[in-house]
Amino acid sequence: MTRSKATTVSAYLAKLPAERRKEIEAVRAVVRKHLPKGYQETVNWGMISYEVPFSIFPDTYNGQPLTYLGLAAQKNYNALYLMNVYGNKKNEARLRDGFKALNKKMDMGKSCLRFKAAQDIPLDVIGEIIASTPPETMVAMAKASRRK
Repeated sequence: MTRSKATTVSAYLAKLPAERRKEIEAVRAVVRKHLPKGYQETVNWGMISYEVPFSIFPDTYNGQPLTYLGLAAQKNYNALYLMNVYGNKKNEARLRDGFKALNKKMDMGKSCLRFKAAQDIPLDVIGEIIASTPPETMVAMAKASRRK
């Protein structure tokens, strides 16, 4: 699957093949269980997106809601975009330790954690990392990253 044209999460999931949907839904359940209050689940950027709504932070650099997490079925893998791991050495180390404990290899870009099956990633650690960043912290990080 490439970038989805779905406009709702249910439509996004409905377009996935059954096996891919199963893996995305398993990770989505962990995300939703641990997601701090204040984020909204939507479809943006062609994937399931968890964002800081404009009612909390309207002054984004690109006119889009501030993205916290993304979850997508890509062509050859599934992806979980963890914005609070990018540039955060503590969260990155926690995630690497989680993979070591599973005896699995971590396949990650700057924020994109690639996986085939939910069982291949440390869902408990991912849940803890997701729970660790309320929207107010994400907003503060976004503001601090702007050039003055």
